[in-house]
Amino acid sequence: MACPSLAREENESGNTPMHLGVLWNKLDVIRVLLQYDPTLGYLINSHTNAPLLVSAAFRGNIDVAKEILKYCPDAPYCRQDGWTMLHEAIYQGHEAFVEFILGTPDQRHNLINRKDINGETALHIAVAKCNPKVVRSLIAYKAILDLTVVSKRGDAPEGSLMSDAKKSAKTLDRNDVLKIMEILDYEGSTSDTMKRAKTLDWTEVLMMMKNANPDALTLLPRQEAKREITEKSNEEIKTLTNTYTNSTSIVAVLIATITFTAAFTLPGGYSNDSGSEGLPVLARKAAFKAFIISDTSAMCSSLAVAFICVIYRWEDRKFLLHYRSLTEKLMWFAYMATTVAFATGLYTVLKPHIRVLAILICLLPIVPFLTYVLGKWPIWKLQYRLGSAYKSDLLDLLDMV
Repeated sequence: MACPSLAREENESGNTPMHLGVLWNKLDVIRVLLQYDPTLGYLINSHTNAPLLVSAAFRGNIDVAKEILKYCPDAPYCRQDGWTMLHEAIYQGHEAFVEFILGTPDQRHNLINRKDINGETALHIAVAKCNPKVVRSLIAYKAILDLTVVSKRGDAPEGSLMSDAKKSAKTLDRNDVLKIMEILDYEGSTSDTMKRAKTLDWTEVLMMMKNANPDALTLLPRQEAKREITEKSNEEIKTLTNTYTNSTSIVAVLIATITFTAAFTLPGGYSNDSGSEGLPVLARKAAFKAFIISDTSAMCSSLAVAFICVIYRWEDRKFLLHYRSLTEKLMWFAYMATTVAFATGLYTVLKPHIRVLAILICLLPIVPFLTYVLGKWPIWKLQYRLGSAYKSDLLDLLDMV
């Protein structure tokens, strides 16, 4: 090398050629530099104090990290503040890099319980990021993983499930929060918790942590938590429920109107023959009977929903806690029954003339069912992944979205 010092020269950001090669995943360049001078693997960015392995974790460049460890088995893996390449890989969401670290015995033992300057381990970061795959990977090494480690702020890993709301995706009704707190026996920040508790990732991480360390979420008095959440929730229950109620009642009335009208405009019309005046022409057809039953069922269930949306104004908190679940079930039944009524009504009329089209129309009732399956599919996958760690009482809350 004509000018060896160039390999250690830093740019204005404190990066050496080695750092740039790591960040840009230039494996061939890294290999050439390390073959010339293996000590280049120990370089640290003078501005960020980031070793090469932390930079590799930042980009998730596994091959580069392997090459550095090949020439420098004891290369530095953490900054001065204790932030390791495992912290960085988890924070950046590079799951493959995390698996690489955990799959290397020496790195796994050195890093899995290592704390940063705030006293937080890799598990703290994984739980705070709500990354189920990474949490599952860490818990797989439960024999050496410290599940009870506490940060300098006094937070256990699972504590961030209650206090960190920056990654929230949905909001949770406060009456649902009360139910969650009763399940967890946990007193935390209501406003923070409710922003995250409706995500599947949040729920999956919670279940895994509760299964790995059953006592972790039952450290605080249940009654005190219940009292605090109840006080905070009562003021906003009506406001948070109004939007759902208004939209649901409108849809219910529309379905009731449609089905009521269909009952008096029967497919095939009415008979004018003597002795059967006013009777439906197709009254003896099985499809017609199915039409009558499904149309009546749809109208009754939608009217029941509309009635429930009126009496919810009683403002009884226990009633409000369950009425959404009931109205959703009734509305799904109304959707299904309306679709069946539509399909059987057309089938009755079209069968004598266009049999194939009539049969195809009868497939329409499958659509609401498929929609239901697609909505449930993520939860079923979660149940499969968690196995015995799955807790249906928490997932029941997701059905109320």
